[in-house]
Amino acid sequence: MIFTKLILAHLLGDFILQPNSWVFDKESKKLKSKYLYLHILIHTILSFIFLWDLQLWWVAVLVGVSHFIIDAAKLSFQTIKNKKNWFFIDQLLHVLVIVGVSFYFNEFNLELLENQDFLKIAMAALFLTTPASIFIKILLSSWTPVPETTNNIQTESLSSAGKYIGILERLLVFTFIMVNHWEGVGFMVAAKSVFRFSDLAQAKQRKLTEYVLIGTLLSFGMAVLTGILIK
Repeated sequence: MIFTKLILAHLLGDFILQPNSWVFDKESKKLKSKYLYLHILIHTILSFIFLWDLQLWWVAVLVGVSHFIIDAAKLSFQTIKNKKNWFFIDQLLHVLVIVGVSFYFNEFNLELLENQDFLKIAMAALFLTTPASIFIKILLSSWTPVPETTNNIQTESLSSAGKYIGILERLLVFTFIMVNHWEGVGFMVAAKSVFRFSDLAQAKQRKLTEYVLIGTLLSFGMAVLTGILIK
C-alpha cells in the first residue's frame, strides 16, 4: 500500500534520519542550509526505496518536491513564538500530500488494508519512537520547568535517558495491546509510578511533578491510542 510505505519513509526521513544539528542549521541558515537539500534528497530516495517500482518514480519525485516547498515555507515564516504551530502545520501538510497520492491510486478500501498488517504495525512502532518523543516535547514546551524548579532535586542522569525510557515504555505498552494483554499496561503504569513519582514526592516540587505526570500520561496515552487504532 502506497500510503503506508510513504508514511514509513516520512517517519524515517523526518525524524530518525534527521539529526538535531541539521534542524538547527536549517533554522539558522534557512534556504542556504545544505542540510535542507540533503534532507530532501534523503526523503526522495527513501520514498523510491519503499515504493520499489520504477513506474512510480514520479511519486518519489513529487514527495521530494512537495517536501521542499513545505519545508521552505516553514523555514521562511517560522519564528520562535509560532514554532510549535508551524511544526504541526508542516507535518499535516506532508501527510496530506501522501493522502492525496493514495487517493489518486484509489487505495483506501478495506480489502487492501487487511493485507497490510505488518506494514501498519511497523509504521505504528516507528511512530512511537523518536516521532512521538518530539511530539510530546513540543506539546510540553510551554510548561518546561525553569532551572530554579529543580534546585532541590538530584539532576545527574544518563545522557538522553528520559527519551529512551519514554520510547521503551511506549513500545512495551503498544506490544501489550497488540497481544491483548491489557494487564501489562497497568503493570507499566504502576511500575513507572513507583520508580518515578516517589522521588518527585520526596523532592516536594509540585510543578515538576505535574510536568512529569502530564508527560507520562501523554506518552502512555499516545501508545494506547496508537495500539487501538492499529487493531
